[in-house]
Amino acid sequence: MAAAEIARQGEGCRTVPLSGHVGFDSLPDQLVNKSVNHGFCFNILCVGETGLGKSTLMDTLFNTKFEGETASHSQPGVQLKSSTYDLQESNVGLKLTVVGTVGFGDQINKEDSYKPIVEFIDAQFEAYLQEELKIKRVLHNFHDSRIHACLYFIAPTGHSLKSLDLVTMKKLDSKVNIIPIIAKSDAISKSELTKFKIKITSELVSNGVQIYQFPTDDESVAEINGTMNAHLPFAVIGSTEELKIGNKMMKARQYPWGTVQVENEAHCDFVKLREMLIRVNMEDLREQTHTRHYELYRRCKLEEMGFKDTDPDSKPFSLQETYEAKRNEFLGELQKKEEEMRQMFVQRVKEKEAELKEAEKELHEKFDRLKKLHQDEKKKLEDKKKSLDDEVNAFKQRKTAAELLQSQAQQAGGSQTLKREKERKNNPWLCTE
Repeated sequence: MAAAEIARQGEGCRTVPLSGHVGFDSLPDQLVNKSVNHGFCFNILCVGETGLGKSTLMDTLFNTKFEGETASHSQPGVQLKSSTYDLQESNVGLKLTVVGTVGFGDQINKEDSYKPIVEFIDAQFEAYLQEELKIKRVLHNFHDSRIHACLYFIAPTGHSLKSLDLVTMKKLDSKVNIIPIIAKSDAISKSELTKFKIKITSELVSNGVQIYQFPTDDESVAEINGTMNAHLPFAVIGSTEELKIGNKMMKARQYPWGTVQVENEAHCDFVKLREMLIRVNMEDLREQTHTRHYELYRRCKLEEMGFKDTDPDSKPFSLQETYEAKRNEFLGELQKKEEEMRQMFVQRVKEKEAELKEAEKELHEKFDRLKKLHQDEKKKLEDKKKSLDDEVNAFKQRKTAAELLQSQAQQAGGSQTLKREKERKNNPWLCTE
């Protein structure tokens, strides 16, 4: 609250005259010198289908040959390839990063072609935000990889924008400064090109696509930027080949029917693009990226994390108060979850005890059933054994009786034989008979 009070007091500050030279009028020079010594960075994203001359245009824009590996277009999806170069012009150093969209538009199903691009842009915002949120920050040495300008290459069909172009630009317009350009514009006639530009502008407006508008609030560039806004999208041609035209060597493309000069404004808008992108509005593109697109991403991220500038009553809410509120909310949720987990644990223990008791009861019942079954089986076996013993004893008795009868019969038969023999001896006539 003290900071807000000081800010309110500062709003009513007075303007007082100086009685002599102080020297703070040199601040702009100090800032320029410091910026020049530190160097600048600029990051360009080139979006467009394969074969539209993205690499050639980059070489032409910066009047050099960016060496890089030939990209493979055999990947199943869109791949973003980033290359960083250190450039020097006079005493000004520029760290330039060029990001290409390899394979964009090569797929049969192009529905999700924009997603890798959006994810890449968000990843650069996230990297900067994470560095910004560190306790020990080194932003002055941090390589800012946030995309400052998106050159969207449109195929020179002469008819209308493809649905892929409209969907992609619509997904990107809140995340990056889009500058639409008609690539290889020498493929269609001037009259067709004029109609094509009008058609593109109309479709962008009707679909609510917000492209980058060159600023007109600065009087020094308001007139030229206002004029150039009316020329969007720029129709460009790229070439690193130099041909002798008249007495000068100029970048141009040679065709059987004639020569197209890259830097001739009657032939294409390359000079307009270079002026607007590099020589007039490069710093505004950097500023817009930070103050508009990055701030939008940062605000959404912090709101997702629960940070707000005002309380429910729309009163100022300091970061400390927000932190304390989030901390208390987190601790409350933690205690609530801890209590829920404790209750869940107790409930699970009770359920497990009930299950164990039920299992123990079933085991006892099963044991009793098996015990009874065992006893029944044992009794049956004992009864059967007794029956068998009785049968064995009866059999033995019968056997003994049979043996006794047999011996008696044998004795009786032996006595009769002796008697007959005796009678035969006493009566010889019995033998003759």
